[in-house]
Amino acid sequence: MAIRYKVDILAELKKKGYSSTRIREEKLIGQSYLQQLRRGELVSWKTLDTICALLDCQPGDLIEFQKEE
Repeated sequence: MAIRYKVDILAELKKKGYSSTRIREEKLIGQSYLQQLRRGELVSWKTLDTICALLDCQPGDLIEFQKEE
């Protein structure tokens, strides 16, 4: 995979006070997307937009392109 996360998204959300339970209860991010984040898989643009809003950051702070060899 050429695009990958630069940080542990769930850990960063937790630092900001957004536990998995809170995220589910407030319906901020769907359960399937939480599972994808746990596995390090890329999520939808809409979910990435939500994460950026919660963390007050830009997409480039979260993901990067890495050339495959």
